[in-house]
Amino acid sequence: MNLEKFKYDNQIVKLFIIATAVWGIVGMTYGLLIAFQIYLPWLNFDFQYLTFGRMRPLHTNAVIFAFVGNGIFTAVYYSLQRLTKSRMYSDVLSRINFWLWQLVIVAVAVTYTLGITTSKEYAEAEWPIDIMIAVAWIAFGANMIGTLIKRREKHMYVAIWFYIATFVTITVLHVVNSLEVPVSLFKSYPVFAGVQDALVQWWYGHNAVAFFLTTPYLGLMYYFLPKAVNRPVYSYRLSIIHFWSLIFLYIWAGPHHLLYSALPDWAQSLGTVFSIMLIAPSWGGMLNGLLTIRGAWDRVRDNPVLKFYVVAVTAYGMATFEGPMLSLKNINALAHFTDWIPAHVHVGTLGWNGLLTFGMLYWLVPKLWNTTLYSKKWATTHFWLATLGLVVWVVPMYWSGLTQSLMWKEFTPLGVLQYPNFLETVLQIVPMYITRSIGGTIYLTGAIIMVWNLYKTAQQGTFVANEEAEAPALEKDSGGGKKSHRWLERKPIQFALLATVVILVGGLVEFIPTWLVKSNIPTIESVKPYTPLELEGRDIYIRESCNSCHTQMVRPFRSETERYGEYSKAGEYVYDHPHLWGSKRTGPDLHRVGKKYSNMWHYLHMQNPRQMSPGSLMPSYPWLLEQQLNTDDTPTKINVMRMIGVPYAEGYENQAVSDLQIQAVEIADDLLETGIIVDSDKEIVALIAYLQRLGTDIKVKQAENK
Repeated sequence: MNLEKFKYDNQIVKLFIIATAVWGIVGMTYGLLIAFQIYLPWLNFDFQYLTFGRMRPLHTNAVIFAFVGNGIFTAVYYSLQRLTKSRMYSDVLSRINFWLWQLVIVAVAVTYTLGITTSKEYAEAEWPIDIMIAVAWIAFGANMIGTLIKRREKHMYVAIWFYIATFVTITVLHVVNSLEVPVSLFKSYPVFAGVQDALVQWWYGHNAVAFFLTTPYLGLMYYFLPKAVNRPVYSYRLSIIHFWSLIFLYIWAGPHHLLYSALPDWAQSLGTVFSIMLIAPSWGGMLNGLLTIRGAWDRVRDNPVLKFYVVAVTAYGMATFEGPMLSLKNINALAHFTDWIPAHVHVGTLGWNGLLTFGMLYWLVPKLWNTTLYSKKWATTHFWLATLGLVVWVVPMYWSGLTQSLMWKEFTPLGVLQYPNFLETVLQIVPMYITRSIGGTIYLTGAIIMVWNLYKTAQQGTFVANEEAEAPALEKDSGGGKKSHRWLERKPIQFALLATVVILVGGLVEFIPTWLVKSNIPTIESVKPYTPLELEGRDIYIRESCNSCHTQMVRPFRSETERYGEYSKAGEYVYDHPHLWGSKRTGPDLHRVGKKYSNMWHYLHMQNPRQMSPGSLMPSYPWLLEQQLNTDDTPTKINVMRMIGVPYAEGYENQAVSDLQIQAVEIADDLLETGIIVDSDKEIVALIAYLQRLGTDIKVKQAENK
């Protein structure tokens, strides 16, 4: 047998390891900052570029795409070379993937801080960054597929299946969710509006969790866990069932984020059904991981890597059981929009992604630097800190979420809301927020210990950038034989195409009726496009990420219609590019806030919320009172809106700024009558115009409760 000599590229793995560790600390630090800001509003420092609204998406993106993203690339670039017995297809593509991905992360950090955002959950980046993401991702995919084609190992191991599914699905998700029309270099509007935009965004949002936070990490589990325990994976057959059923079912489940919303009932029900079915493949994967460790439990006691893996896989099982349970309407009615959801999410991110990444790094760094771990004792300390931090983080948030929901829904014996003032529920859960921040501090402390431990490990070893290896060349496949799964495992292109078809089915079934059947999104004659001033105010609302804390979706519950007013209708959102339904009520819902308060109230509330709501935890926005509204792009915004279906009259862009100024003067004059002197060209005027418009297009009985 002739052996071919080649070298593994460890340098690219090293770069991604460093990026994973660095961005992990950065992302968690941002998370800790907002954990304190949420109950200590003075930590916003009345500084435009450090508010909770701008830091929150920065935290989520830093953890998901910087920490976990670089963790994915670390795992793929190390394991794929060993599984295929080949160097990566192109060192150039590897470096493009690395450096462009880091550039994307920096660009996201800068733009989000500046308020440049689309407001879409987990996809807030504006269109130039979307293009950069696409280029980096295609470089990664091309490199992976090229490596699979030139591999020396005939069969593709199960981890590779999950890597392939991750690549093709994230590509589809990113392209569809990023369909937008640019207004300028830093501003765009999505082509979808209202209900359609919400469906697309949560199809993306749910499946970003599924195919960025889950499937590549399952691939990571299938490679690194057996390596750490020195045993083969428990069941090859279970791996096949787990993989195909998971990627088929996952893509359908997005609508469970929109239960009791204005989304058509059939789509909500579809999301619920497939979410429940997801329990089976998810737990199949969990059991395959845990049973791989069978017979080696005595080693878990002394091996910190296995400790991390066991708790990580258990957390995966917990999160993937809770997700389907939250898609049941009765449980969703209790938990949605509350702190229960962040608790659920962080069981996955802190437990599944975080602990699995930590375990991988503790196993991988000694391998690459040809040494032993500097300190098992400190690694074990990190494990206990991470586990304790996880528990202290999520338990108070479950309690907080339950408290919120029960207080929101409580009625007195006379049939009126027991807690009509939303602020009462906010102040009740502050102790839970304090406890959560302690949990986050503990978890971050453990991560810092890990970075120090890994640095000391690398320092005592010797790194080999190009590791020598040898393997026989891949024998040419004759193409004969039974067309079984074994056959498919030898065909990377066919495998990728089949995976693409499997994940496309669910999305098409949900989207096509919503896009093409007009009765799914009935229009309301009284609903009109936003005025130019309201449109500018809406963009300010988006810039400040107000939708991070406030929903715009009154659900058809008696407790909500009593508190906020008439429940929301699909036809009210037909001109909302993007939708702003939100995902959490840190503050009250705003869909019916229009005309509920005076212009003066809104002005003073944005100046300092505690003037109007004593004890409020909302940040102040004094810069809105000082900054001049930029109307340079207003005509272009009108043009783009018309292009994507908003019925502004032809040529209206030439009159838009004039109409904007007339409406702004009316608001400024009204404020003057109450003793507030403000120029009509200030940003606060536009924001007030938008807030006063919300929910007023249809005649509804306004709730009297605040």
